[in-house]
Amino acid sequence: MIKLLLRRLAQGVIVIFVLKTITFFLVRMLPGNPFLGERKLPQHVMDQLNNLYGLDQSAIVQYYNYWKGILTNGDFGPSLVREGLQVSTIIAEAFPVSLALGICGMFIAIILGIPAGMLSAYYRNRWPDTILMLLAMLGICIPAFVIGPLFGKTLGNMPGLSVAGWDNPLCIVLPALTLGLINAAYLARLTRGGMLEVLAQDFIRTAKAKGAGTFRILFIHALRSGLLPAVSYLGPAFAALITGSFVVETCFQVPGMGLHFVNATTDRDYFLIQGLVLCYGILIVLANLIVDLALVALNPRLRAQGTA
Repeated sequence: MIKLLLRRLAQGVIVIFVLKTITFFLVRMLPGNPFLGERKLPQHVMDQLNNLYGLDQSAIVQYYNYWKGILTNGDFGPSLVREGLQVSTIIAEAFPVSLALGICGMFIAIILGIPAGMLSAYYRNRWPDTILMLLAMLGICIPAFVIGPLFGKTLGNMPGLSVAGWDNPLCIVLPALTLGLINAAYLARLTRGGMLEVLAQDFIRTAKAKGAGTFRILFIHALRSGLLPAVSYLGPAFAALITGSFVVETCFQVPGMGLHFVNATTDRDYFLIQGLVLCYGILIVLANLIVDLALVALNPRLRAQGTA
């Protein structure tokens, strides 16, 4: 287990470094300029701004200075568009919002998607399977910008619930429900596929022949192996939920990280793009590391081999 952990951490560091390097040079290839607003600035002002933020230096020098700032001072640089704000400050304000929304959304997805997939697999090709998989397919096919306003219109008038904003704890309910149902649909499909493969094994038929009930077959014999595909999906899905969904955050006016991703790209805010990508990369690496450890814990063969 320790070897697996160290190997995955080493791979994660390499992935983050490569991701940051590619992002750094790609964002500077974007057309436009972060200082080009509605009114064109005089050339001497543009030169002063470029000099102030070090954008008049070569890309290699900028790359070196950027890593130097991160490693020595933990400095991700200033926002080129939002005057007076540091990238670290913007992320620190938006991340807790997206974290809370992501955790609630994933909790809803797990408690709805995994039981639905288990029941669907157990009642394969019967009416519960048909209904549950039809609902799952609808959840996959209907986009968030349809589900979000639908929930806002139908549930927004309930006492205590808020359709927009982030000024009270209940504001999280509708956006979390939107994200949760979308991911629950994927989890249900993946859980069904994994459970069907396990339920077709000889040891399941033996358990049925010995008179094991439905609960014992599903939760004792089949659940651990049947969850492997769903667990593999949870890592990147959870990281994506935490970093925020632009559509859901826009529908419900949630001040999370998703909106910053889009605005930073539109505004050519180089340092903010790089900071958000770094945050997303770290979350992906950590989430996949946790998933790898969970897979080893669930699969005895992987645990015996010491690999995932």
